[in-house]
Amino acid sequence: MALDLQQERRQAHALLDLLPPAKLGAVRGLLEVMIDDDDEEELTDEDRRALRASGEYFRNGGQGVPFEQVVADLGFTMDQIRGAKKEQ
Repeated sequence: MALDLQQERRQAHALLDLLPPAKLGAVRGLLEVMIDDDDEEELTDEDRRALRASGEYFRNGGQGVPFEQVVADLGFTMDQIRGAKKEQ
């Protein structure tokens, strides 16, 4: 059975009250994106070309870029990345 609008709002507010401050900002940002209709951007011709090229690349067996390579390209080491995960 579906909840009525007032029940939905009460439950949403109750869940918001349970969030730690660090996560509340993320939820607020998500809500802003969900209600902001002005963010609808048109794709440019360049965007469409890039999307077609990307799709073609993967249809032809493209493997993408390994995470380790991205890390190295950014000037980090995997040990630094692993250390950053432990600190969180």
